[in-house]
Amino acid sequence: MRTFVYTSRPSRVVFGAGTVRRVRDEAERLGCSRVLLLSSPALPEASARVRRTLGDMLVAEFDGAAMHTPVEVTEQALDVLTQASADGIVAIGGGSTTGLSKALALRTDLPQVVLPTTYAGSEVTPVLGETRDGRKVTQSSPSILPETVVYDVDFTLTLPLPMTVTSGVNALAHAVEALYSSDANPVTDQQALDAISRIARALPRLTADPADPEARADLLHAAWLAGTCLATVGMGLHHKLCHTLGGSFDLPHAETHTVVLPHAMAYNAPAVPGVMRRIADALGVPDAPSGVYDLVASLGGPTSLRDLGLPEWSLAHAAELAVSTPYPNPRKLTAEDMAELLTDAWHGRRPEGPPSTEAGLARLTEQVVASFARAPEPRVRTLLSDLVRHLHTFVATNDVTDAEWQYAIDFLTRTGQLCSPTRQEFVLLSDTLGVSSAVDLLTNSRTPTTTPSAVLGPFYVEGPPEAAHGSDISGGLPGIPLWADVRITGTDGEPVKDAVVDVWQSNKEGFYDVQLPDLDGPVLRARLRTHADGRIRFWSILPSEYPIPDDGPVGHMLGAVERHPYRAPHLHFMIDAPGHRRLVTQLFVSGGAYLDSDTVFGVKDELVVDFAPQTGPTPDGRQVEGQWRRLDYTFRIAPLAD
Repeated sequence: MRTFVYTSRPSRVVFGAGTVRRVRDEAERLGCSRVLLLSSPALPEASARVRRTLGDMLVAEFDGAAMHTPVEVTEQALDVLTQASADGIVAIGGGSTTGLSKALALRTDLPQVVLPTTYAGSEVTPVLGETRDGRKVTQSSPSILPETVVYDVDFTLTLPLPMTVTSGVNALAHAVEALYSSDANPVTDQQALDAISRIARALPRLTADPADPEARADLLHAAWLAGTCLATVGMGLHHKLCHTLGGSFDLPHAETHTVVLPHAMAYNAPAVPGVMRRIADALGVPDAPSGVYDLVASLGGPTSLRDLGLPEWSLAHAAELAVSTPYPNPRKLTAEDMAELLTDAWHGRRPEGPPSTEAGLARLTEQVVASFARAPEPRVRTLLSDLVRHLHTFVATNDVTDAEWQYAIDFLTRTGQLCSPTRQEFVLLSDTLGVSSAVDLLTNSRTPTTTPSAVLGPFYVEGPPEAAHGSDISGGLPGIPLWADVRITGTDGEPVKDAVVDVWQSNKEGFYDVQLPDLDGPVLRARLRTHADGRIRFWSILPSEYPIPDDGPVGHMLGAVERHPYRAPHLHFMIDAPGHRRLVTQLFVSGGAYLDSDTVFGVKDELVVDFAPQTGPTPDGRQVEGQWRRLDYTFRIAPLAD
């Protein structure tokens, strides 16, 4: 049983794009009427937007924040604050500006609204590191924690790529050390792993397109999570080394974190192998320390303390400073060990990682990923890179053998060999593994006001025969007659004219026409077009449950895990209309078999509808003996603008 203590740090977070417009409201919410703005000369447009938002609340401004928060700079800003009689602080910028805001709050207890423009994460921590007489001292206090943090993704879009990389790895360091902190707990564990995964995904995307707003949002989200970890649990060796190097040798903050992190991880790895495996999984690499090094190198980030300007003669002194005061760390620290670690970081050596096999696999993975660097399409590069990382991690995690991999190759070969114009075994494989439904769910979730989509399935045939309204598409095959009265509308409820609606289904025994070579021409499939009222009407037969073809590799897979091959009874629809997005979906028979265990995971509750039992007269006067069914349904399709 795990024992832990968790303390939540109260702080208000406003996250999104264009959130700068809420700064004045947030300051007023804290009772402020006279605000000191800590601005950044390097961000003139962003600072100007904050000034405009604050309006007449702004009574003074200071733009001299410096790295590592020297106390003399804080005293200068304090004079400006005092003379202006400010009752609140608004800060926009990176870690230096945030640090100055926190230093002022510590001395005055004034409320803070912070707008970060990098991924430092310090804006959500009650921790302040100040430099006095060349030595950086860290302290923690509730009055240091900013009351409100406004994350505006727009303010990060123009952050230069080199700074993006180092700032992002700085955030990564917060998450990594949180996982092996002596104060670690389940909440921060999940926050840290989520942050690591987001950073590993976002940074490579930003090298391809530095202005990608979704990647920027992902990285800013990760910085918030990682900073929250930093606020909740204590840090270890990595942060101690970076504070020593920054405060005593005036090295740049984020760049120092970027260089030191893989080496600090490699040092602690033997003491926390389980944590390193979780980090490696979140990164999508076989080995965590070398994986971080390779990530930084692939992004063009710094890998050497020498390149940051640290003289080699200072390494021994830095090692002594790093162990001069005790602090929690998974592995015991000695000056000799620290000197060796710093020497490796000074030379920029790649951490080898514990087992040579994992290190070799990590190098192989990065070599393959690097081979995609010249892909002209950024999306192609991202997809292939992620695919390789996940495949290599799967192989390593499961220790896949030659025989197992050869079986997989043979399985895929047999799957391809079964594909033909009338059978798509690869679609069956995708369907039965839930991949088709996963892609469908992601796509459809972006248009929640429309009828849900569903998988296409392997039996759609291009160019089905045209059918007239009211005609029977069953071709005389036996089954319970079904009258379908279907309406197509836009999201505004207005009928859609000239929509092309393809319909297809299996017969009573569960076979599609392409599976029945004795049939003369297509049946139980047709194409109809809506009139001005957006409607189509046709006769068919009630769909039945049926097994997917299970005589091939997919069927053998299902048998190996004792899964049935049956699909719940359904009717397929594909709807194309001018000016609208295509909708591919299915309607499932309410009360039908296998609704809760459809073998391709295609059933959605919203698509389970009544095929109502009827007797007597039919809508078009057709004579039907005994029971027939009626389907009335309205599909809502999205305009292309969605």
